[in-house]
Amino acid sequence: MSRISRRHFLQAAAAAGAALGAPMLARESQAQELSFKPEPGAKLRVLRWKRFVQGDEDQWLANTRKFTEKTGIEVTIDAENWEDVRPKAAVAANIGNGPDIILSTNDDSHQYPDKLLDVGDLCEYLGKKYGPWYPSALAYGKSGGRWIALPLGSGGNCMNYRESHLKAAGFKEFPKDTAGFLKLCQRLKKNGTPAGFALGNATGDANGWCHWLLWAFGGRVVDEQNRVAINSKETARALEYAKELYPTFVPGTLSWLDPNNNKAFLSGDISLTANGISIYIAAKNSPDAKMQAIARDMNHADFPIGPVGHQTMSALFFTCVIFKFTKYPNAAKEYLRFMMEKEQYEAWQKASISFVVQPLTFYERNPVWTEDPKSTPFKYTCKNMLPNGYAGTLGAASAGCMADFVVVNMIAEAASGNMSVKEAMEKAEKRAKRYYR
Repeated sequence: MSRISRRHFLQAAAAAGAALGAPMLARESQAQELSFKPEPGAKLRVLRWKRFVQGDEDQWLANTRKFTEKTGIEVTIDAENWEDVRPKAAVAANIGNGPDIILSTNDDSHQYPDKLLDVGDLCEYLGKKYGPWYPSALAYGKSGGRWIALPLGSGGNCMNYRESHLKAAGFKEFPKDTAGFLKLCQRLKKNGTPAGFALGNATGDANGWCHWLLWAFGGRVVDEQNRVAINSKETARALEYAKELYPTFVPGTLSWLDPNNNKAFLSGDISLTANGISIYIAAKNSPDAKMQAIARDMNHADFPIGPVGHQTMSALFFTCVIFKFTKYPNAAKEYLRFMMEKEQYEAWQKASISFVVQPLTFYERNPVWTEDPKSTPFKYTCKNMLPNGYAGTLGAASAGCMADFVVVNMIAEAASGNMSVKEAMEKAEKRAKRYYR
């Protein structure tokens, strides 16, 4: 398992070529080419998430067809909602039967690392050719020093806002700290153009902004020694802030899942939320004039920095895992190698309009990050994000807490007033200790 503290995270980034926040060297090396000889008669089943951006799924399928044309290997792809992929992956791991490959989320793969095929040869090859890997990719891809998952990238995560509403609230630019952010939300509410952030069990949106908030004030689920530390004065400060922030939200956010803030933003019910680039792309590509007007008025910004003094952003992370039960391990590795090579990966990023942010520094060069300046803020999500297990071990316990929405539920209960700050922290502490034993 990988122990990731902020200090270790920065050291890993420095070892890769630079500290977080500074440019990292991107390269395409002349590393010896690698390929895996598929087993005779190989065919593959792949389970992936349903697209939020149409181009993501379309290009993934197009790249898969190219692979089949090149190798003759039939690949069947099924797509499910975020929340349906997790239990299906767990069932496959437990019964030893199911898809050969799963495009997984966050640290789910760390709940059953012994069920997963070692992909070290593939990941080392890609790291040498297109790397280095960002520290977050190393954290999600490795368990006990072994590559259990191929890092596919992160979902971009930024503040999505309406520029005209920001200016009407008296701001020339998006606030860079949490104090300014609260003032912005209060003024937006006063102007009738409120913010809205998911507080339901939303895998991407709620986990993303709630972990940012907790970490921004120095709170964390566990410390560097993997001891549960969520019941703390730092967490209390984060929850008190959340209590001030919540009244600025549009009603209904306690039940919001991942699609809800997209819909609210595009309908004009909110003017600020945390999300990937999917809201902007939906508006930009819509034939509706009102939607196109929203796209022109939209922009994106980094998450504000809290009292802790450094960026604490969180984002959905994607990995590809191959189960040990597969009859075609070489074919599975060859498929993933093919999909990660620049001819396919860059086309996939471009088609998905930067919905997925690269885990390897070489793909920083992709024109998708500069062709539309509104995409640029997403470019370094994978580089700057902290992993779910921060500040302790990334493993079964961190994955369990994330899947169980321990942090999200704590913030929702305290922010809404359904529980006191003390009660919410104590409940979260008990829940976390079920996983961190």
